[in-house]
Amino acid sequence: MQLPYHDRYAYSPIVDRPDYSWPDGKRLVVYLGLNIEHFAFGAGEGHLLTVAGAAPDPRTFAWRDYGNRVGVWRCLELFDELNLPAAHLINTAVFDYAPRIVDALKARGDEIIGHGRTNAERHSHMWESDERRFLQEVRDAIERGSGKPPRGWMAPWMASTHHTPDLLKEVGFDFLMDWPADDQPLWMKTRSGPIMSVPYPIEINDSPQILVRHHSPEEFRDFIIGQFEELLRQSAKQPLVCGIALHTMIVGQPYRLRMLREALQHIVSHPEKEKVWFTRPSAIYDHCAALPASKFPPA
Repeated sequence: MQLPYHDRYAYSPIVDRPDYSWPDGKRLVVYLGLNIEHFAFGAGEGHLLTVAGAAPDPRTFAWRDYGNRVGVWRCLELFDELNLPAAHLINTAVFDYAPRIVDALKARGDEIIGHGRTNAERHSHMWESDERRFLQEVRDAIERGSGKPPRGWMAPWMASTHHTPDLLKEVGFDFLMDWPADDQPLWMKTRSGPIMSVPYPIEINDSPQILVRHHSPEEFRDFIIGQFEELLRQSAKQPLVCGIALHTMIVGQPYRLRMLREALQHIVSHPEKEKVWFTRPSAIYDHCAALPASKFPPA
């Protein structure tokens, strides 16, 4: 049976791939991906802690806004405390709404990943020409606000059209993070040349685990630790990526932040931490893009 397929990459079992290492012989990447989002009041889509209220639903808007007023600052304090770099998947609406956040990210030297204009919208309904303008608008807004064009993309709601990888390559992005298909980066085909997929987790992600599956903060802590420990064990055979996806309004709540702190403390104090590369997605891209094709095969 011939099923419809995207033709962006070929099937490749991880047990058959060539081995390589991360810088300095390290075997496992750990990166933090913090989602910083801004939402329309009384309109559009958004994360829900409980059932939606009647529009304009100020309760839900205010809970989401807690992430920008409080949660993001608590997360950054924790990252500073543990000396951890981070990447931030940021809606460009944040640049106008809360520029103080952008100043803090720049001061840390962190990476900004393209994450649409607002999580109140998805772009998966757009015609190709409209989507191109949308991606260009996001790219240009980040460059104006941060001083650097973004290299990576992760869409609100991980939305996509059939043309998204092609358009991302054509407007200047190096990699995308919307395809949770692997524990290693991989090249994807586009009509204008390859673009890299950098692993971004849908499992080790506070939004689906806590808001959708209703796991407790303690369970999410254990998920992070379990993922890290098992990937570290498996990384003896292959270089692997352990991404941790977070949202300011979720883990920024104090009782959840406490559990995140315990998970990250476990990782940074691990007796085998010399095998771990704490970094950002663009550095993962740079390392893999510089590998020979024999180690990192083309799409």
